[in-house]
Amino acid sequence: MQPIIDIPLWLAHKRRALAHPVSGADFLMRRAAEDLADRLGAVERKFNRAAVLFCQTPAAADLLAASGKVADIVRVEADAAFLNGEAGLVSSLETVPFEPESLDLVVCLLSLQAMNDIPGMLVQIRRALKPDGLFLGAFAGAGTLSELRESLLAAETELYGGASPRVIPFTDVRDAGALLQRAGFALPVADVETVTVRYATLFGLMADLRAMGETSALVDRSRRPGTRKLFARAAEIYAERFADADSRIRTSFPIVWMSGWAPDASQQKPLKPGSAKVSLKTILENPEGRRPGSNNR
Repeated sequence: MQPIIDIPLWLAHKRRALAHPVSGADFLMRRAAEDLADRLGAVERKFNRAAVLFCQTPAAADLLAASGKVADIVRVEADAAFLNGEAGLVSSLETVPFEPESLDLVVCLLSLQAMNDIPGMLVQIRRALKPDGLFLGAFAGAGTLSELRESLLAAETELYGGASPRVIPFTDVRDAGALLQRAGFALPVADVETVTVRYATLFGLMADLRAMGETSALVDRSRRPGTRKLFARAAEIYAERFADADSRIRTSFPIVWMSGWAPDASQQKPLKPGSAKVSLKTILENPEGRRPGSNNR
């Protein structure tokens, strides 16, 4: 498979960001951890052993510990620097270093978009889960940085007569649900929550992306350095097309959430086709919900 993401470069960007922290630049991870708390809170059960995969910060692991729902939590990171001296495992990105059916819960926040083989990663996660084990994941989805992508494309085309990709492609929420099914998860669910952030100019956005370690890591990225002229024109186009009434620009971060369970005989099963006792036609012809022959009001 031809890789799209230069994973060593992505990790280098992440290490550089970790070495030069900027206060508040982790807002997306903090938001994802808050959403994780809500989603885990809706699950009425406890978990013996959980793995937190490639989340780059302790936010997700701390949330699981604070929930009181997980007895044993193992952090896995692609570089020891992300563990910051805390206990955990170091493993290659796109690798789940656990025996089959050894985990009750797997969480993966904001790293799947940097993986070249998302289907393979999901298969590994499903295999590592015990029957009726739960996977909860979130990643940057289709539409992320769409305003930046459009502005850079327009500016580069205008100035140089052509453009190179500068923003990685992102997976659509519909494809995410299909990927869960393909990986063998039961009861798969995928949904999207869009975080909209506003900046004074494009340069504030770019500073945050550098502080997150999320500048371009495309294999086929342009090797021509972006010039001041290019980014200045892109900033003008951005302001023309995506500014609000107060002149601040909008940036979209759609976060795709995935959940699925390792198959187990105890789980609910969909009804067999043709097993319904009341047809859809009958329901539609009785808008008040009365069944034929019923005196219900």
